[in-house]
Amino acid sequence: MDQDLTDRATPTRRACLKGGGALLAGGLLAGCAGQNDAESSTDATETAATTAATDAETAADGDAAGYTVSMSPAGDVTFESVPEDVMVYNLVYADAAVAFGHGDAVNSLGFDSDAGGRTLDAYYERLDGVSFDRSDLAQLNSGSGSVNIDKELVYELDSDLHLVDPALVASFDGWDQSDVEEIREQVAPWFGNAYSRTHARPPEPYADDYQYYTLWEIVENVGQVFREEDRYAALESVHSDLLDTIRSDLPPESERPSVGVVIYMDEAFYPTKIDAPGFATSHIRPLGVTDAFAAGDVTFETSYDFEAMLEIDPDVLLHSYGIDSYYDVASIRETLENHPVGGELSAVRNDRVYPSGTPVQGPIMNLFQLEMTAKQLYPDRFGAWPAYDGGAYPEIPEGERLFDRERVAGIVTGD
Repeated sequence: MDQDLTDRATPTRRACLKGGGALLAGGLLAGCAGQNDAESSTDATETAATTAATDAETAADGDAAGYTVSMSPAGDVTFESVPEDVMVYNLVYADAAVAFGHGDAVNSLGFDSDAGGRTLDAYYERLDGVSFDRSDLAQLNSGSGSVNIDKELVYELDSDLHLVDPALVASFDGWDQSDVEEIREQVAPWFGNAYSRTHARPPEPYADDYQYYTLWEIVENVGQVFREEDRYAALESVHSDLLDTIRSDLPPESERPSVGVVIYMDEAFYPTKIDAPGFATSHIRPLGVTDAFAAGDVTFETSYDFEAMLEIDPDVLLHSYGIDSYYDVASIRETLENHPVGGELSAVRNDRVYPSGTPVQGPIMNLFQLEMTAKQLYPDRFGAWPAYDGGAYPEIPEGERLFDRERVAGIVTGD
């Protein structure tokens, strides 16, 4: 399904671009720029020749005819120019936009921008020159109960692109495929893939043709949207080197700990399977640990009380959303220590309850979260994880870092 993205910066520019690449090559852009019909024929000829030469050069770069990027479920989306005003729902795409030097294009986040923004800031604090201005971001989800987006807000934002999975939006209360198509036609295309995080089944009518991707496949597609293929290649090289560093120094399987990934809330533990499909645990899976919950039938509704957790008794507990996010893991650790049953857990007794990463992770987050998990699980191999009680990602001594901060910062900032 082809979707044309017209630049929505101003009504005049929109009118100029809505005809597509063929009209641009034919000189419509010059007409919209204010050519005077009373110009002399000589001036008009010279202007036409100059415009034709410019258009030819642009076409050689692949811009005049636009460029197309494909990802399920949106399909083929054709862009006339790099989007400059982009609606974003989750941190995967906000982090990717920042990684490709286009963080200022983001106009929204799905939930409280301060909460999500703090998580991004916690990682960016360790990258010189990298930041994300969230001061004027719209909050797409009201947070008043049901997960939803107000269609009128989408119209008000008037974005160049909705970097959001259309299938996800179709699942919200008050939305269906016809509403999604309306926004695509009246405002701008959709481009996102949310269900790859856990390989959950998307709503009908998207389910049958839906394709799942790895995190870095999604990131590559977003890089193509922003015409930042070189930046993607450079970042992916850092990621590949980091994985090689980790995998080359893993201990034998017999020496690896059992790990439980949880969220603790209201005296219950909500587990996540490490080896479940999807990129939610892509910062843990490469560490090759034994999944403490592998034998259980774990769903989003699954929870364990203290007695059940003591029966499973993982060597290590990793608490999701632990880096300057929704949960105070230091406080949770203290609660577990003071609980008559929780205090008996091996992970608690051995001081191996750690803040873990955010499952909704983009490329920069993934790099830090891989390093963090390697240090938490194998301190003898990769250096100890420092004490962390909240705030920015802790400072790691330069000789103990598993990836080059300056290299990443230079890729992001273009230096």
